[in-house]
Amino acid sequence: MSGGTWNPTTLPIRPGVYINFVEAAAAAITGGERGVVALGLSTYTGGTATVGKYYEVNTLAAADALFGSANTMPIKLAFQGGASRVIVYTLPTSPVTADYTAMRAGFDTQFFNVFVAQVYNVTEQAALKTWLTTNRTDGKQFMLVIGGDATTDADPTVGNTRSTLNADSAIVNVINGAIVDGVSYTSSAYAPFVAGLIAGSNINESITYAPTTASDVTKRLSNAQTNAALTAGSLVLTNDGKRVKIEQGVVTSGKKIRATRARQAVIDDISTTADESFIGRLQNNADGRAALIASVTKYLETLADNGVLEAPIVTLDPNNPPVGDKVFLAISYVEIDSMERIFFTINV
Repeated sequence: MSGGTWNPTTLPIRPGVYINFVEAAAAAITGGERGVVALGLSTYTGGTATVGKYYEVNTLAAADALFGSANTMPIKLAFQGGASRVIVYTLPTSPVTADYTAMRAGFDTQFFNVFVAQVYNVTEQAALKTWLTTNRTDGKQFMLVIGGDATTDADPTVGNTRSTLNADSAIVNVINGAIVDGVSYTSSAYAPFVAGLIAGSNINESITYAPTTASDVTKRLSNAQTNAALTAGSLVLTNDGKRVKIEQGVVTSGKKIRATRARQAVIDDISTTADESFIGRLQNNADGRAALIASVTKYLETLADNGVLEAPIVTLDPNNPPVGDKVFLAISYVEIDSMERIFFTINV
């Protein structure tokens, strides 16, 4: 069967649940609604936008009309990176703490995948980290991209210290800037490109060695500096003599961006489909629990078929038996990494 509304009385056939999960998996693998970047903008003269509003833009032309063509570089970079949509909050020209607080509170009810801070502000970066962890506790999943200014970009050890300060599995810290069309951008100013790249990439792909729009970097790191940065969980832009690329797709905790995005996709897709198809509809009996387990398993198998993960197992949690309106599942799978280091032994 295909399509149709799922009716709990048809258990265990579950066509609606099956289709919901397969569609969710397909959207995850192709990027789809995972390509959404969010940011705050404090300069928008020459456009129709007004202060304290949220605007959703799908094209650079729409952004130019709203915010003025001279002010849309952060949005342009996000689109160039691969974002499908950008949600913009219009801050005052000289924002203070209360303005940033209001922006974050409003974004709590907006859907996006990556938030980027394209202006360097140490106090706001700390607040953003707290905001991200609070939202994660509340069930909202997204990633955060931050950077530095011209002074901190000149010394990679300072950028690495920022990575340590903001260590988290969902935070990306860019530590050197980029030169695009002869214009130098700080790591914070170029961070929207990285945010768009993360949001727009398939979750079965790494952004390691992904090309950028830059012709050069503002600070070229030595081999030793690059190794130290990667160990610290810093994202480095590298000029290899042919192009400027992402050295490695890492988060500040030292883990891979790919792994975080896959984990967030699993959490979001299962939670969303459970909200729409399970909560209040499934009986908490053997048949209902079997339908739930089968549906989650099918979803994970779809991701496995597309190289996102492998060996998925879904069972009832043996340590937490179902009771009343509560059911506990134990979900396990093996994360798949991308091939990033290749070693050859050549015998001659």
